[in-house]
Amino acid sequence: MAKAGVKFEMIKENLMKDKEFQIEYEKLKPRYEVISQIIEARSEMNITQEELAMRVGTQKSNISRFESGSQNPTLDFIVKVARGLGKEVHIEIR
Repeated sequence: MAKAGVKFEMIKENLMKDKEFQIEYEKLKPRYEVISQIIEARSEMNITQEELAMRVGTQKSNISRFESGSQNPTLDFIVKVARGLGKEVHIEIR
């Protein structure tokens, strides 16, 4: 049985035709790239948001807000989360 729905890439392709959307997407792209990397690393390690929060010394709700994109995290918070995953943060300006 096939799943109902539309693939994200199709939606994104249509939205990217809108100039205003493109501008906002580009503004938020670095934030969502970091979030995606954190979620991927946490998933690969098979740890919960609660476990990551304990490692970081914060509450699960802070990890949840960060991963959902509803919180604009500080660089210090991102570094703490990365360290909680045994990772490092590298920033590159191009």
